[in-house]
Amino acid sequence: MSKKFFYLLIALLMVGALALGACTPADEPTEEPSEDAYRPESFSAESCDYGGKVLKVSALDEYTVEFQLCKPDPAFIAKMAFTPFAIQPSEYIAETGGGNAILEAPIGTGAYKLEAWNRGDSIVYTKFDDYWGDPAIADTLVFRWSTESAARLLELQSGTVDYITNITEEDIAVVEDDPDLQVVPLPAPNILYIAMTNTFEPFDQLDVRKAIALGIDRQRIVDNFYPSGSEVASHFTPCAIPGGCEGESWYDFDVAAAQALLADAGFPDGFETSIYYRDVYRDYLPRPGDVAVELQTQLKENLNIDADVIVMESGEFIDESNQGNLDGIYLLGWTGDYPHPTNFLDFHFSADNPQFGDPFPEIYEPLEAASQLSVVADTLPYYEEANNAIKELVPMVPVVHSTNAYAAKASLLNVNNPPFGSPIMRLMDPGKDTLVFMQNAEPISLYCADETDGESLSACQQVLEALYRYDANGAAEPALAKECVANDDLTVWTCTLQEGVKFHDGSMFDAYDVIASFGAGIDASNPYHVGNTGAWDYYSYLWDGLMNVPEE
Repeated sequence: MSKKFFYLLIALLMVGALALGACTPADEPTEEPSEDAYRPESFSAESCDYGGKVLKVSALDEYTVEFQLCKPDPAFIAKMAFTPFAIQPSEYIAETGGGNAILEAPIGTGAYKLEAWNRGDSIVYTKFDDYWGDPAIADTLVFRWSTESAARLLELQSGTVDYITNITEEDIAVVEDDPDLQVVPLPAPNILYIAMTNTFEPFDQLDVRKAIALGIDRQRIVDNFYPSGSEVASHFTPCAIPGGCEGESWYDFDVAAAQALLADAGFPDGFETSIYYRDVYRDYLPRPGDVAVELQTQLKENLNIDADVIVMESGEFIDESNQGNLDGIYLLGWTGDYPHPTNFLDFHFSADNPQFGDPFPEIYEPLEAASQLSVVADTLPYYEEANNAIKELVPMVPVVHSTNAYAAKASLLNVNNPPFGSPIMRLMDPGKDTLVFMQNAEPISLYCADETDGESLSACQQVLEALYRYDANGAAEPALAKECVANDDLTVWTCTLQEGVKFHDGSMFDAYDVIASFGAGIDASNPYHVGNTGAWDYYSYLWDGLMNVPEE
């Protein structure tokens, strides 16, 4: 139905209603604003009692946005560079109803605009001639995908693609020996951990958890199943992140001490349990089945623990592990979303996270104190206290910070692979009109405000921009905002926006687009809070909850 016909139909219905006396002068119909008039100036929660960080977001003028927070957030700028918080036109959000077309056809301000999504085959982008920044080098960008590393490498060797994700340890040597190819290392900030839920026996006993911490040869796992450059984790947070590795290093492998602890806990002959995992490639777990069997073997050899290996469907596994419902041991990990210890520690060890069972105040209280401070040096004693408590209480066992590698044609110039965010395609020069990138999987949708998988975020990043963005080194730099400045206690952030920025549909970017985009994500009462999954995980997680959630 055309928009013109729709409005004509509405007008006829209203005339009919008036003729029937449905409306009186005292009760005249209120015309709903069209999407063309959708220019929201603010949104807010009733109070901070809902538990989240965001109280109110307001357009102070056409190019100034103010974020009022319920609590300090020293990671505000790092978060604002994250793709889920990208900005789309307010009118387009209203036109699509926050779902439907916006899932398939985002409108952004990026150096590339979406030309076509050929489901099951490819996504095609073209250079945006009116881009506000330095233009993209290649005229056309194509995203393709294959779940098999060998298939991606074959495409690269044959010259049909220019850049591929996630090559295996064995294939790294193949690429290094080929003068036409280059390895592109990814110093991914990640962690694989062995988790136990302390609300299930026998993992409610500290000595049992500590026995497993001491009784697993983590170096053997790294040596056998991880790319060179990967390292046994000394702490949960990678040391490359400031404040991540304060406090004592993790336990050394000590079978005798582990067996003694298990005997003290009442299990001199071991016990039976399960090992859960999902058979999905991740940077922190590139060979999930092999690592699960290795863990099974070590538990039996070192501690006489008999463990059944159970493969779970990915979505079910994440749901059950996040809720603390897995009775046994499980393999899970985390890849950083932004460069700050809060991203690793606060989510996993907060007072509200049941993943490891009953949370420990010895861990989450110093984390809460650190999250209120903006100066890194001031946070270090708190992170030391929290890391030492994690080691002492063993809610999980940190195993490895894994490196990863992509591969590209040797002729691809300016190739990059940032530790945060996705490859920045606008910077790369393929020496021809078209740049072809092949990743692990097809995106789920291109409305990345309501997606979490890396394949979707990578595809979105080429089209959409947020107030900040990650540069090739993973540092946050201004994008649609010239700058965001905080008050002294980090509870009010004022962002001055770029002027003269054009969206791909020709409309001009301003503060009201920020209000509309951010409001659709975090405000559950917003009429355009629709999305794809309806979970809005990153808005909920990174801002401590959605506001105005209806009571059940």
